[in-house]
Amino acid sequence: MEKNKSLLKYNTFAIDVDAKYFASFTSFNDLKEIATTKEFINENLLVLGGGSNLLLTKNVDALVLKNDILGIQILKENKSTIDISVGAGENWHEFVMFCVKNNYGGLENLSLIPGNVGAAPMQNIGAYGSEIKDTFLYLEAFNIEKLQLESFTNKDCQFGYRESIFKKELKNKFIILKVVFRLNKTPHQLNTNYGDILKEIELLNIKNPTIKDVSNAVIKIRTRKLPDPKKIGNSGSFFKNPIISKNDFLKLETKYPKIAHYLISENEVKIAAGWLIEKAGWKGKTINNFGVHKNQALVLVNYGGANGSEIHELSNEIIADINLKFNIKLEKEVNII
Repeated sequence: MEKNKSLLKYNTFAIDVDAKYFASFTSFNDLKEIATTKEFINENLLVLGGGSNLLLTKNVDALVLKNDILGIQILKENKSTIDISVGAGENWHEFVMFCVKNNYGGLENLSLIPGNVGAAPMQNIGAYGSEIKDTFLYLEAFNIEKLQLESFTNKDCQFGYRESIFKKELKNKFIILKVVFRLNKTPHQLNTNYGDILKEIELLNIKNPTIKDVSNAVIKIRTRKLPDPKKIGNSGSFFKNPIISKNDFLKLETKYPKIAHYLISENEVKIAAGWLIEKAGWKGKTINNFGVHKNQALVLVNYGGANGSEIHELSNEIIADINLKFNIKLEKEVNII
């Protein structure tokens, strides 16, 4: 147990704040032992994985727990599917690369998403037409109050758009320790119809793409559009893509014929938040040492030494401006601490 620990290297926004207490764990038994300490019993808790989906706006008056549970284990497989258990502390992209290398399909569209495996179901991470819920089987989590393990199926998790039960009624009540996925073996069902994936594959003159080709295409697109958090502090997409009614969309489309959108159903349309922010003039805007990324308006960035509360205030200004100009209320995808 450490006191007044700097969290600078534990968050991808590279915000330098301190945790009142800090401890890491590599197993269920480690966590149970920490749970007997007075700090665990008396303090608020903040669980960190890869630190990629949060913005720290002040010193953290809590016990910060770093989840370092590792391990990839094959539980069961047949001719068409394979069930894989993954420690919550594993790096997400490295796990996806493990799957692609071994020809296990289903996660290739989620390549290069920052963070660790444990955060994936909490957020129901998604990209290029795929979401965690598509391959998720179940997870095991530590009940903070009862100090015991519990399992959650796909249905139990109540997945929604960048949502799960762990962001709602079970927020701060469980610590995810491992996640189990059911992936497919050949023949793979590729998802190449979202965004620029198909265009990227066609540029390479690939006639029969593999999951590796899809993964490579996604990596190229993301590398082109998104800043590397090791070089520029950021947390990936800061805002969710808003979903509006078809009637509201048709009104917007009359005024903005080129508005970027995706049909969700007969009655709902998802609008590209990045398009709205760029159209409103925020793309590339820099204020002192932080701002909106020049290549992707969805991403707020810390160029070095920025204050988390200033970045938070910028996000609020963007939300207010988009609401004023388009009558659409953006929601933050990043957790604000």
